[in-house]
Parts: sequence; C-alpha cells; structure tokens
Amino acid sequence: MGEKRISVIIADDHDMVRRGLRAFLGARGDFDLLGEARDGGEALDLAREHRPDVVLMDLVMEGIGGVEATGKILEFHPDCRVIILTSYYDDRHVVPALEAGAVGYLLKTSRGEEIAAAIRRAVDGESVIDPRAATAMLSGIRHGGGARHDELTPREMQILVLIGHGRTNGEIADDLGIGVRTVKTHVSNLLGKLDLADRTQAAVYAHRQGIVKDRQGADHTNGPRDTSH
Repeated sequence: MGEKRISVIIADDHDMVRRGLRAFLGARGDFDLLGEARDGGEALDLAREHRPDVVLMDLVMEGIGGVEATGKILEFHPDCRVIILTSYYDDRHVVPALEAGAVGYLLKTSRGEEIAAAIRRAVDGESVIDPRAATAMLSGIRHGGGARHDELTPREMQILVLIGHGRTNGEIADDLGIGVRTVKTHVSNLLGKLDLADRTQAAVYAHRQGIVKDRQGADHTNGPRDTSH
C-alpha cells in the first residue's frame, strides 16, 4: 500500500515564502499541492474549491487576514487542519489564531522538515505549537469563566496537563505507561466532558484555567502508572 497523500494549500503574501514551501513540499512524496493564495480571500476560494486536508496559513495579509480566514474555512470545511506559519509569536497573535481553530502554530524560521512533520501530525489529529508561541500563549491567556474540569477523572486530568505541555499521544503513553489507544480514549472522553473540539482547544483551555501552571506536579503528571488500562 502506498504512502498516504496529503493535500495542501499555501496561503502567504510573500512570493519567496510560497516558492520555498512549494519547492520543499513538492519534493516530498506524500504531499499534493492544490494551490497558492496571496491573501485570506484567495485562501477561502481555494479551500472551497479543493477541500484540502491542510492549509498553511500566514497571519498578516492584505484584506482578509489569517485568523479570519481560518475561522471561515472551518465553518464550511471543519475537517480541514489549519497550521499557522508566521513571523509573529506574541500572545496578541497566538491566542486568536488558536481560538479560531488552528491546530498548529509555527514560525517561518522553522526548518522544512519541521513544517512537513507538523502537516503529517495535523492530519493524524495532533497539534504542533512552536515553544516560543506556547510561552506567549501561557503568558497571554488569563483565567476565563467557570471551570468544567471538576468532572474529569484523575487520569484525564493528567492527560490534559500533558496536552497543555504539547505532548503527543505517543509521548503521553510513554510518560504514563499506558497504550496509545488508551490515551486516545481518554483524550476523546475529556474533550467530550469539556465540550472542546480538539487537542489545541484543550491546550488553550488548560492554560486559560491555570491547570498547566498550577497542577503540573506529582498530582497529575507523576502519579502511579495505570496498570488497568
């Protein structure tokens, strides 16, 4: 069986950036480049026409910007995975992009292989956030409304903390000594209890509620290993 192919649209207002991404991703064997957009409006049109798996989205563009375009794309194509690729990593840019539904946030200084890996992880349901962007998110998000995480089990709380730290399902499984399938079940359960759509929203929630900052100690990340699965 051949390698799974991933359809991608690139949205960026700089010709050199689009050209570089096109050359790199085009040389990989698992990406189908469906089109390039110079602004958010063109990205919307291409997404409606092609229904891509992933959109690489710049934030600051003429006309419709990346945050607005992300939200609009996900309204009509909720299965699309939007990865922000930008030069900005302050909380004023990071938080709105993630709240709009982006599942990844990378900087334009990222290596090509990092971008390719982020695309592959996105279609597998995982998110990748540059450490500098994650730091900005942590410092910029303030405690929101009433907490709903009291309904989570201790294991689900552990996993929510690790999601907040950007850990993948495989890394969480290794940390807690449980199977990846078990992790996926816990993630699905905690997303349902918190009424969240995906892991990125869970990470934002964990930071907003102070769970990562306040509860990253032994109570949630270093507890006894689960042998019952």
